Amino acid sequence: MTLADEVWALLEGALAVYRDSPRATAWLHGHRARFAEPVRVAVAGAPRAGKSTVVNALVGEEFAPTGAFTWYRDGGRPRATVGPHEVPVTRRDGRAFVDAGDADRVDVEWPSRSLRDLTLIDTPPGAPVERVHGEADAVLYLTRHVHSSDLGRLRAAHDHPVARAAPITTVLVLARADEIGGGRIDALTSAKQIARRYRREARVGPLCQNVIAVAGLLAVAARTLRADEFAALSALASLARTELEDHLLSADRFVGEDFPVRLDPAVRRALVDRFGIFGVRLTTTLIRQGFDTQVRLTGQLVQRSGLGELRESIGACFTERQEVLKARSALLGLDVVLRNEPRPGAAALAAGVDRVLASAHDFRELRLLAAIQSGRTALPGGLDDEATRLVGGLGTSVLARLGLDHRPTDAEMRHVVLDTVGRWRDRAADPAHDQAQRRAAAVVVRSCEAVLTALG
Repeated sequence: MTLADEVWALLEGALAVYRDSPRATAWLHGHRARFAEPVRVAVAGAPRAGKSTVVNALVGEEFAPTGAFTWYRDGGRPRATVGPHEVPVTRRDGRAFVDAGDADRVDVEWPSRSLRDLTLIDTPPGAPVERVHGEADAVLYLTRHVHSSDLGRLRAAHDHPVARAAPITTVLVLARADEIGGGRIDALTSAKQIARRYRREARVGPLCQNVIAVAGLLAVAARTLRADEFAALSALASLARTELEDHLLSADRFVGEDFPVRLDPAVRRALVDRFGIFGVRLTTTLIRQGFDTQVRLTGQLVQRSGLGELRESIGACFTERQEVLKARSALLGLDVVLRNEPRPGAAALAAGVDRVLASAHDFRELRLLAAIQSGRTALPGGLDDEATRLVGGLGTSVLARLGLDHRPTDAEMRHVVLDTVGRWRDRAADPAHDQAQRRAAAVVVRSCEAVLTALG
């Protein structure tokens, strides 16, 4: 029986126990329906961290913030609803505006390949941690720099027995990465180095699965670059770097008089609004370096902005683990009912929740990843990286777990898995390792055995 089967059975049992409680049954039916949905990813964080900008970059469309919880789903045509009522969606100056009034929640359907495997939830400033983590299966938490207040919010998300048993459903995003280092041309490189350092920090590692640096404005511009903007940037790039350099020291200088190329101030102001002064510097440099078509430039901007790495992390940490994230959300939802409406028939359900949390291998993998990242478990001989990969820390596909960049024959792959299982079984039984290390090796062995079973 899979994890999803076990959790589904618990929900069915709860519906039978609480059949005389309309509130509880409505809640349970809602969590059961979530199994069939794409994984829900909330974008949360400190005010002005760039949440809506990152959402726009992921969707591939510029939306004006609504000030409400805004849910973005894939749809056949653009439409927005507040409750049962459809509300207008208008476009002005290249942006989509949803007329939501003072609504608490807005649902937006938008044709987007990026939304086929996930639902994005843009959260308003000051959104309660409990609501964010209750409505979402996973979270992108945005901040400019990691402060104690950010760590407090991240810790609060783990302050629940189910969350502690199935930890880490968060990717930390250092947003507005282009502002690091005063917006120098190497700002993104510096930001990515800072992100790598945060991953290794004991106070940060246990609270998230990854740390990614993203330049939000640049990422949005990469997804929505227009032909007239590319033409304007190409005109700027036609100048020698020395002629343009002084005018790119600040936004005021860039839109000022005495500009060395015939480009209307309104056009230059629009470029700064869309790209930021850092983005204008970078795009003109890239065009001079040979990325002189719109397609080539877009590809480079996606890569350099950190958007490509963010997408990969969402895939490896969230969409590939959809089943376990959905099961975790359902267990959290079931726990709410058991706590709010205790009754004699619910004791067996509570015991079932505890059993699933303790025995499900998917949750054991998550706990091992958390233990390795936090330093609570350290494997000898530099084996931490291999263990992280084998339990799905870099992706849950067979090739990702085995660290292969090509698909060998079935016989070759089976040989690799058998060799890996043998090595880790030896480590699980090695008396030279302490108890935590042997337990960690046993989890790796179970993951490898699951791969072997999948190969048939």
